[in-house]
Amino acid sequence: MSSHLAFPYRVDGRGRSAQAERDTYLRGLIEQLLFTVPGERVNRPDFGCGLMQLVFAPNSPELAVTVQALVHASLQQWLGHLLQIDEVSARSEDATLSVLVRYTVLETQEAGSAEFTREVGP
Repeated sequence: MSSHLAFPYRVDGRGRSAQAERDTYLRGLIEQLLFTVPGERVNRPDFGCGLMQLVFAPNSPELAVTVQALVHASLQQWLGHLLQIDEVSARSEDATLSVLVRYTVLETQEAGSAEFTREVGP
């Protein structure tokens, strides 16, 4: 049985906090970090990546490079004790921004990846 809380938080069929396997848990941590706006969390005002603040920015190659640097730095700062960040790539196509994170789990040395896609701009 896993000891990680599921994200988003929910109650399982037994009335307990739902659990998640390690890979699902790590993906949830990455997602929380990417889409939390700094200042949104109580007692952790610096937590977050600020990616959602770029939702209405005009889509461009420059935006993709900015996102890549922003995501890599945030992941390293907040999840560097769990993950080695191997690659962050961001691409913008039409009105869609996609971010791919490749990482190595420090505990097991297993490789993993997570991709997130959001519509951007008006």
